[in-house]
Amino acid sequence: MQRIHIIGGKNHGKTTLFTELVEELSANGHRVGTIKHTHHQHELDLPGKDSFRHRQAGAVVSGILSRSMNAMFWPVDPSSTAEQETRYDTFAPMFSDCDLVLVEGDTQTSAAKIEVWRQTLGTPPLAEADPSIIAVVTHDTPGDLEASIWPRADVAEIARRVLALAQISRAD
Repeated sequence: MQRIHIIGGKNHGKTTLFTELVEELSANGHRVGTIKHTHHQHELDLPGKDSFRHRQAGAVVSGILSRSMNAMFWPVDPSSTAEQETRYDTFAPMFSDCDLVLVEGDTQTSAAKIEVWRQTLGTPPLAEADPSIIAVVTHDTPGDLEASIWPRADVAEIARRVLALAQISRAD
């Protein structure tokens, strides 16, 4: 599963750029999968619903199939020593038809990371402290960084660079 992570601080524009990239890449014939990573611990299933009750009864995995959407829920053992990276492997079969998987979030990944940054919010780019960030997408000039600076204004160019980073040729 070819993954690229779009990261950044709160309100820096991650979700906006993320959805624009998905639209751009999809419009150009690429099959794009997405994952939202969160560090918050919250219930994804709805308490009281049948699937939730199935898990509460002891089901190891619970799935929902409907006419318009499918989902699976399985708990993560908090005492597990499984690395976050191996948890992405669990998703790999579901994304096997995708050219690229974009992940929103997860600053701790070893996969390629692109930061979205806005100077007006007053926080320094994460790339200042994290040399593993490949590029910073911004309207601003962030000063001395080892990461490449990608202009935020041109989503098509950012998409081209994401494809190059993932070593994916343009779809015809």
